[in-house]
Amino acid sequence: MGFEIPLWFEIGALVVLVLILVADLLIILKRPHIPSMKEATLWVAFYVALALVFAVVLLGVTGSGDAAGQFVAGWLTEYSLSIDNLFVFVLLMGQFAVPRKYQQEVLMVGIIIALVLRGAFIMLGAVLIENLSWIFYVFGLFLIYTAWRQAFPGKEDNDVKRETGLVRFLRRFIDISDSYDGSKLRTVVGGKRVWTPMILVFLAIGFTDLVFAIDSIPAIFGITRSPFIVFTANLFALMGLRQLYFLLGGLLDRLKYLHYGIAFILAFIGVKLFFHALHENELPFINGGQHVEWAPDISTLTSLAVIVAAMAVATITSLIAARRTGPAPAAPTSPAEISDEDASSGRD
Repeated sequence: MGFEIPLWFEIGALVVLVLILVADLLIILKRPHIPSMKEATLWVAFYVALALVFAVVLLGVTGSGDAAGQFVAGWLTEYSLSIDNLFVFVLLMGQFAVPRKYQQEVLMVGIIIALVLRGAFIMLGAVLIENLSWIFYVFGLFLIYTAWRQAFPGKEDNDVKRETGLVRFLRRFIDISDSYDGSKLRTVVGGKRVWTPMILVFLAIGFTDLVFAIDSIPAIFGITRSPFIVFTANLFALMGLRQLYFLLGGLLDRLKYLHYGIAFILAFIGVKLFFHALHENELPFINGGQHVEWAPDISTLTSLAVIVAAMAVATITSLIAARRTGPAPAAPTSPAEISDEDASSGRD
């Protein structure tokens, strides 16, 4: 990697970051509410500033600009993928008609599920990379395939009303109430204890997190091979995601070209991984099992520049297109469009 991160810093940083995440969760549980635009903006700005401060601290601790650069590039990659994840969260909230008052709790549970799943994938990925150098070929090809799927989604990817097989199974075999009971998973209807629709929301979001974890972990391992940087980049990308959900609101519908920017980033990292695999090559049927010298070595700075440029172009192009076509029609799946009557349907 070219740098070494002290163990005391890794442990201390993870403890502090987890405590911040727990404090955020406790605030939601104590006072569930719909955050104002000002509140959401301040929280998003705080977490973005915290990530940049962490990069500076990482630079000071390791004395390596490469370490800080890898973190920033990884964080931006995971942040862009997390924003893409918000599109799905918006659709799920609308599909299950989650009361606005409890959307923060649902989002926070989704973030915790994502952290657990990504932590497991990070450990698995680190073991595979350490023991199987050819896994970079697999990661690279998978990211290129994912980029194609992102840029040219099939009919099944656009069917927002389609439920997972597990959700359909549960609807058939367990009793689920027609309405929410606050944020509870279980309630009493007619003297009988039944599940609330909230269990379906959590399962759907958990399944979504699993899919995004499978896509995102190979992407960040294409930027850094440090499990600590991989995990902290994911952690910072997920921090403030629930506030960003409310801050962006209907703007998500206007970012019509964002998926092209994300697809370009994934394809770029996939190609980078493939070149790295050629450098580390040990497969006998490729160049006789020897390293491929002509494969270019893409630097961290180049990766960072490509990621920033791709997201900037996709965002600016989307906003220009939205301005030319006028305001997008109101989407019932946007969190801002779920009425206050829905919010009052949950009983405290």
